[in-house]
Amino acid sequence: MNREKKIQKQRQRRTWRVRNRLRGDAERPRLSVFRSHCHVYAQIIDDEAGHTLCSASTRELAKYGGTVEDAKKVGAALAEKAAALQIKQIRFDRGPYAYHGRVRALADAAREKGLEF
Repeated sequence: MNREKKIQKQRQRRTWRVRNRLRGDAERPRLSVFRSHCHVYAQIIDDEAGHTLCSASTRELAKYGGTVEDAKKVGAALAEKAAALQIKQIRFDRGPYAYHGRVRALADAAREKGLEF
């Protein structure tokens, strides 16, 4: 139990470290990524106003979304929703996750569809 608490505390510290450097505003909102075992979730957030502008997840696109290909679909879908809202520039918040695998695939797909990080 002690080890689990220590790991959870380290993960929370990593999340705060990344998020404290990134604040989204109306001009450049924050793209936040959450990765679970089965799904990938992404949302574009205006931190000044305190609300989500748009979001996308593998739950909308597939029954199981734990693959890199599904993460690419989420990135593309989110970029299309952002383009509809005339959002071109964002700040990328990877949270406690390494820029690798599904997180990187989501970011690359969003860049290909026109979002600037």
